[in-house]
Amino acid sequence: MADRRYSGPSSPCEEVKNSVCIHTDKVYDSCKDKDCIEDARVYFSECDRDIIEKAITIKAKKAEVIWAYPDVEAIPFNCGYYTVDTTFYFKITFEVCTGHGKPACVEGLAVFNKKVVLFGSEGSAKIFTSQYNPNAGCMSEAAWQKTNLPKAIVEVVDPLVLAVNIKDPCECDHSCNCPCFDLSSVPDGVCNVFDDALTSWDDGRQIYVSIGMFSIVKLERTVQLLIPAYDFCVPQKECDTSYDCNPCDLFEKIGFPFDEFFPPEKEVCDEKRNKNCCCD
Repeated sequence: MADRRYSGPSSPCEEVKNSVCIHTDKVYDSCKDKDCIEDARVYFSECDRDIIEKAITIKAKKAEVIWAYPDVEAIPFNCGYYTVDTTFYFKITFEVCTGHGKPACVEGLAVFNKKVVLFGSEGSAKIFTSQYNPNAGCMSEAAWQKTNLPKAIVEVVDPLVLAVNIKDPCECDHSCNCPCFDLSSVPDGVCNVFDDALTSWDDGRQIYVSIGMFSIVKLERTVQLLIPAYDFCVPQKECDTSYDCNPCDLFEKIGFPFDEFFPPEKEVCDEKRNKNCCCD
């Protein structure tokens, strides 16, 4: 079998004066999705339990993505295709009114799992770098055997809270749609976002949320590419040392915020939305 060579442009018309070989990540496959996550249970700390039990009204204020953990596995008998199984962790902030005093603010954790199939090509060479890895001392066999898999990249924006649902206590069995989740499987980094330890109680009120999420999942591999080069990217702009200036001089450089005083008309908003929309 002949060696595969990529020495430069395939024709004189493509010839360039300068070219460089770069080591970078190439996207082999990607997909975008719009998920409507219905009735995802929210887990709170024990300190918030009394507030939830006495709640008259519960209003969701915002949802934030804490972290997403993607896992890549090859699909048997489908060369080059992989499943990307991603677990998303959300922090949901609620405003709870108990009828006494000001509404209380409580935060809880919601979890969502998503699996997609993408093409990530094939590779048998194991990849290692000299970059410091804090977990290298406890590297498992499963970890070093997967160094030739493509890399999963998950991009997600903070989701929209669509609805809040309060349910009575129920057992996690076939007669009740009450999903069971092991909180001990939540990574420490996610748990540390909350002030107190999260707990799962089944003998009290349970809060569920429906949220809308937009995400992009990509599979990348590290490759070497030959690209045309012009010159090094030497900065041309001088650094602004405005911190040494008089505060009033700095203020003079700031433009007047007309948009804050004159909200745009509907036509302007529609035009801006149409420019930012992503069409299929």
